[in-house]
Amino acid sequence: MVSLRLSALFISLGAATAVTAATLRPEPVQPITPHQVTDAAKVELGKKLFFDPRLSKSGFISCNSCHNLSMGGSDNLASSIGDRWQQGPINSPTVLNSSLNLAQFWDGRAENLKAQAGGPIANPLEMGFTHELAVEVLQSIPQYVEEFKQVYGNANFTIDEVTDAIAVFEETLVTPNAAFDQWLKGDDEALTDQELAGYMLFKNSGCVACHNGVNLGGSSYQKMGVIEPYQTDNPAEGRSAVTGADADRFSFKVPTLRNVELTYPYFHDGAVDTLTEAVDIMGRLQLGRHFTDQENADIVAFLKTLTGEQPQITLPILPPSHDKTPRPIPFD
Repeated sequence: MVSLRLSALFISLGAATAVTAATLRPEPVQPITPHQVTDAAKVELGKKLFFDPRLSKSGFISCNSCHNLSMGGSDNLASSIGDRWQQGPINSPTVLNSSLNLAQFWDGRAENLKAQAGGPIANPLEMGFTHELAVEVLQSIPQYVEEFKQVYGNANFTIDEVTDAIAVFEETLVTPNAAFDQWLKGDDEALTDQELAGYMLFKNSGCVACHNGVNLGGSSYQKMGVIEPYQTDNPAEGRSAVTGADADRFSFKVPTLRNVELTYPYFHDGAVDTLTEAVDIMGRLQLGRHFTDQENADIVAFLKTLTGEQPQITLPILPPSHDKTPRPIPFD
């Protein structure tokens, strides 16, 4: 049976008190399952490319720079630092579990990971290169040429194969077996009373209307500031930058809550440093709900149960540059 504290929560929500954790299922959320690798050679190639800074103009920035796999797949900055120390306009989303999203980037302009992978390479604020020059660098490295030939059957690879390999690697970056997943699969002891109380508040307050599915988010676009406007100096327009529809202004892809305790700061502008503040703001602006300090703490406790097993990555040994490999372009 649930504790007296949790029973009191059910009374406040209009639910029966004679309830066990098991009776709370089925849920609008599914557990994450481990990724099954079908092409290990392509994954290994993609991993090398993900960590290779030579895909940037300066030879200093890799995919991992902004999506650091030691830091929850993000960089813990309000916005990432790119080529020539330029700061990007928007917070870098986590790459972990990104394959479970309906699209990529905050505005959904990339339909999948492959389309996303090419964006930062050619973005002058990020890696500052061009697709053609990035491929030229890779084509000049004999070990890469041989590896692409083995994986794709053709040594004359293009950016299409480069982004495909990166995407295949990124698809492996899922984080199963979080405490919440264990609970979803039937382990009634996986969550504490406070964590379970937090989940019930999360569910019954309406958070699951947007943060649902296996990724607890990433499955829809929603306006930031439904009940109250969100105050920000960030210039990002949201989904309207893609659709051109004024109705889509300030609508963003709902971020995943998986591993959310690792991926601070929060929101598209990275303006909020703590989960406590994020829960307070989202309650007021999106739901019209002013959570008490205890309710807020309960929800935060639940959110921390969404941290799954982090990918255990063996750092790749990158192929050495050749004498004819174009050298990085230094900052002015």
